[in-house]
Amino acid sequence: MLFNSAAQAATGSEDGKAIFDKNCSVCHSIMPPPKTAPPITPLASRYHQRFTTKKDGVNHLAAYLKAPEKNKAIEPQAITRFGMMPALNLPDSELRAVAEWVWDQYNPNMGMGRGMGMGRGMNQQ
Repeated sequence: MLFNSAAQAATGSEDGKAIFDKNCSVCHSIMPPPKTAPPITPLASRYHQRFTTKKDGVNHLAAYLKAPEKNKAIEPQAITRFGMMPALNLPDSELRAVAEWVWDQYNPNMGMGRGMGMGRGMNQQ
């Protein structure tokens, strides 16, 4: 196993950003506009809306990444728009690491995933 840092080697932790870059960034951007799948920052906002703890949010996302199902999607409209994502054939430790990284991409200054217009449209006050 290769480690990106001495800290990773000591803890055995995976690098969620590196896993995202290698396996997810082809379809997902971090910030809008989207590529061929929803951007990560708004998805992180949805997870923070739905789950009150990081543990619950990360557990849900890791399970979803392993076996995506429409009825378990945090944002069903994304499936309508982009289609169902494929299951990620990654070890559970990597699924958890990328799920933790996604959770941490939440930016409270961006609102809760409704865009800059906060549901009012960009040109309305």
